[in-house]
Amino acid sequence: MKKLSFITETFTESVIREMTRICDAIGGINLSQGFPDFDTPEELKALAIEAIRSGRNQYPVTFGEPILRGRIAEKMHRFNRVECDPATDITVCCGATEAMLSTLKAIINPGDEVIIFEPFYENYGPDAILSGAKPRYVPLTPPDWSYDQEQLNSAFNNHTKAIILNTPNNPTGKVFSREELEGIALLCLKWDVFAVTDEIYEHILYDGSEHISLASIDGMSDRTITINSASKTYSATGWRVGWAVAVRPITERIRKVHDFVTVGAPTPLQHAAAEALRFPDEYYRSLADRYQEARNLFLAGLTGCGFQPYEPKGSYYVMADTKAARERLGAGNDVDFTRLLVNKTGVAAVPGSAFYSDPAVGLNQARFAFCKKPETLRKALQLLKDAALLGND
Repeated sequence: MKKLSFITETFTESVIREMTRICDAIGGINLSQGFPDFDTPEELKALAIEAIRSGRNQYPVTFGEPILRGRIAEKMHRFNRVECDPATDITVCCGATEAMLSTLKAIINPGDEVIIFEPFYENYGPDAILSGAKPRYVPLTPPDWSYDQEQLNSAFNNHTKAIILNTPNNPTGKVFSREELEGIALLCLKWDVFAVTDEIYEHILYDGSEHISLASIDGMSDRTITINSASKTYSATGWRVGWAVAVRPITERIRKVHDFVTVGAPTPLQHAAAEALRFPDEYYRSLADRYQEARNLFLAGLTGCGFQPYEPKGSYYVMADTKAARERLGAGNDVDFTRLLVNKTGVAAVPGSAFYSDPAVGLNQARFAFCKKPETLRKALQLLKDAALLGND
């Protein structure tokens, strides 16, 4: 047999999804993968059912149903201060995951480099590699997940094609400030670099944090590709309706890739998502309030269970220092720790190494998803407390 693709030897399967499978096999509490254990809003489910019943069940317009693209443009103007033409500047994809890969395939040439902040959402590195690029990583340092400006400056060079920015950030919960975004914009302009921004947690913000789209920063509208989806904001992670927004010359390339990768996102769910994008402001306020209550509950509980959590300012994840708990369980590394943890307590988390280019950096970290019902979080915290990870049993 001839050799299989060497590219696939340069990264692993998703550790996040692997932890979900392990958790499901034992009937545990899944705090590893970022999906709610409460249902999609009833109004949204009714809209999807109505779309199916009304016959919207065949192929969509490849790059997105007109009504959805129109609503995306409205929402980009309303919340992001970004103007875009729904006819030429928007590609609807099968989730933000496909939007990211299709975007990178549309802008990358062999030998290009892509800058990625780490810890990072685990898809970004493989996406860059699959697109033919070399990832260059810039560390974010706890507890506030700041970065060193000189390290960022030195990451840019003549081979840099793009920087991937996720704000609010998964897994850290960091929300990039206007000052940071303006600094990144200056580097993009200096080196003629694209910015690919993943903004799917834009409405999940805490403590007065403000989400700012990089595309709204001076000079960045023509070189930023803004990616978003219905998954997190509307608690519909299984619908796989996402989009990429960019100026026409970039969008034309994204649409070509998207067409041959997935053809189109699910037609009835696009129509339902289009109505969701017109939900009133109160919906978004309630969403943030709900997750802030969950965050506060979970942070307080984790501290008493042998962990040192780093307070997130957005998204619905928390990274935690697990050194004391890992040593208590006798785990040699973070992967062993999370496997022992789920087997001992029934609570699944993601090992920190899944979010770093060098696994050793994540040795004493784990990520928990708190997008769950209060009763689920309380049960998980009680199980962790009962495990006596602090050694006070």
